[in-house]
Amino acid sequence: MASLSIRIDLDPEGRIGPGKIELLEAIARTGSISAAGRAMDMSYRRAWDLVDELGHIFGQPVVASRAGGHKGGGATLTPLGEELIARYRMIQHSAANAARPHLEALQKIAARKPQPVE
Repeated sequence: MASLSIRIDLDPEGRIGPGKIELLEAIARTGSISAAGRAMDMSYRRAWDLVDELGHIFGQPVVASRAGGHKGGGATLTPLGEELIARYRMIQHSAANAARPHLEALQKIAARKPQPVE
């Protein structure tokens, strides 16, 4: 089935797309930047860089992290991080609903392609 992928380009160079949103959701689920990165086959460094990039885009942190120790470290989303997920998912849902008839039409066209002769 055809689907829609949304990437939001913000001024001047900030971008939010499915990967960053999935990372935030994984951090919320796992309570850890490193565990979220592992779940997405991503290095801790790459995961941290993406979290840091989102913080720079919005001028405030999207994740609050705690250093490790005898109680262990961890990470939670800030209210901004939670809002980013919610707004992105609302945009994605609205766009998918608006595009559904066009996506279905494109899928039907793709299904009609001629089959190779054997």
